[in-house]
Amino acid sequence: MQPTIRVIDLETTGSRPPDDGVVEIGWQDVSDAGAARWRVTAERGARFVDPQRPIPSRTAAIHHIIDADVAGSPPWQIVSPPILAAPGLVALSAHRVEFERRWCVDALTGGLPWVCTYKCALRLWPEMPSHSNQALRYERMPAGLDRALGLPAHRAGPDAYVTAHHLRDMLNECSLEQLIAWSREPALLVRVPFGPFRGRRWADLDDTALDAILARDTDRNMRFTARHERDRRNGADPAPAPEALLL
Repeated sequence: MQPTIRVIDLETTGSRPPDDGVVEIGWQDVSDAGAARWRVTAERGARFVDPQRPIPSRTAAIHHIIDADVAGSPPWQIVSPPILAAPGLVALSAHRVEFERRWCVDALTGGLPWVCTYKCALRLWPEMPSHSNQALRYERMPAGLDRALGLPAHRAGPDAYVTAHHLRDMLNECSLEQLIAWSREPALLVRVPFGPFRGRRWADLDDTALDAILARDTDRNMRFTARHERDRRNGADPAPAPEALLL
């Protein structure tokens, strides 16, 4: 059996379990094709899930799944185990792993490691104008991506399919072990996302600005990136992040 990574995408009633539940799970496999190459396989799918609560209009407006669509579907505890812990999987992946991990807990995955394609895209393709799943899709135009299979956006199956093409290209640039290591750290941001220096590249900030961020900002990604930039300027190897995640 070829080593396989399963890309997962969830549509939900909101962002905070246990108050919010999953309404749809999608998956797409990426397998080791040998000769240090990976490929997107034909193994993909999506299933509705009964969230056991009403779907709010604010989230239905994003994924267009309504209560009638999920009526009669099995709950998350029944749907998820065979998808998240299928034989042959060596890792799981999602574009922003921290979201999927709120529901895809170790008890359901068997403790498989995760690859966050968002964090890895920041490392591998820092020149991209945006690192969202869909922006990368149209900026990079990954080879072999069937546009129809990747639509509609913001549905679990198509989104997992798109993410899988980014993952395949990442695996063909560097090792799975490296992708997992990056995924366990906070995001190494390309630009300052908010605050008085919003939109500026980290290399363009002076030392005083870096010190101010490290002294006052509590955002994990901001602090990690500021330390990384400070270490780079000092010619030191970036220190391991104390905020590293067990993904």
